[in-house]
Amino acid sequence: MPATGARPLGTSDEKDAALAVRQMFDSIAPRYDLLNHILSANVDRLWWRKAACRFRAILGRPEAAILDICCGTGDLTMALLKLRPSGAQPILAGDFAPAMLRRGAEKFGPPHLRKWRRLKPGAPYAIPLEADALHLPLRPESLDLIVTSFGFRNLADYDAGLREFHRALKPGGQLGILEFSEPGGLLGKAYALYFRRVLPAMGRLIGGKDGPYSYLPTSVGSFPPPQEMLAMMRLAGLTDCAWQPYTFGIAGLYTAVRPPVT
Repeated sequence: MPATGARPLGTSDEKDAALAVRQMFDSIAPRYDLLNHILSANVDRLWWRKAACRFRAILGRPEAAILDICCGTGDLTMALLKLRPSGAQPILAGDFAPAMLRRGAEKFGPPHLRKWRRLKPGAPYAIPLEADALHLPLRPESLDLIVTSFGFRNLADYDAGLREFHRALKPGGQLGILEFSEPGGLLGKAYALYFRRVLPAMGRLIGGKDGPYSYLPTSVGSFPPPQEMLAMMRLAGLTDCAWQPYTFGIAGLYTAVRPPVT
């Protein structure tokens, strides 16, 4: 049966699944960045930069309305901000896990939320927004770009998420979904061994928790493969749907457009 949404162990419906995911990510927020960089050997930084560069044209427009949803601690948000011009409209950075969002705001937020460095006058920043990707608190047709990295597969309903993105995008607006995938061949077998055995053990050792890093390989394994995901995007009314693999297909960027009015 095709995957319809994330289902952490012990959950029976969408509401329980969403609550479990929120609690899971709030629990690992303090060590989330450290774990991600160690477990990916810092390749994740390259993925965020490549994804941001794909939307350089929109990011370069000062008036563009942009949302990074499921932003976590804001690594993709920071990559997006590096391509925004001085004085640009702030990016919206949304997540439904408040502990994750607070840590992200210390990096990407306006001056009064920054923890480590001050902003120069006119420097681009993001506004933290506690929001559920399935119920965005935004007007229809209000965004030029929606991006999300490694959060879409955690939604309790993938179809509903895509329809909500379609609703919030302006005609001609663009969508980018950066997600893990499972490569094939010998590389895929080696990666599966690391992902299902080594990664959870390292997560427990460094983070002191078992559940989140045991959930990760399960969530990736049950996520739709690229062709199925592209079909779902088309059914949601999106066009120009494509998938660009990163690092031999370990991750990849899905892109699409809400059709312009004709």
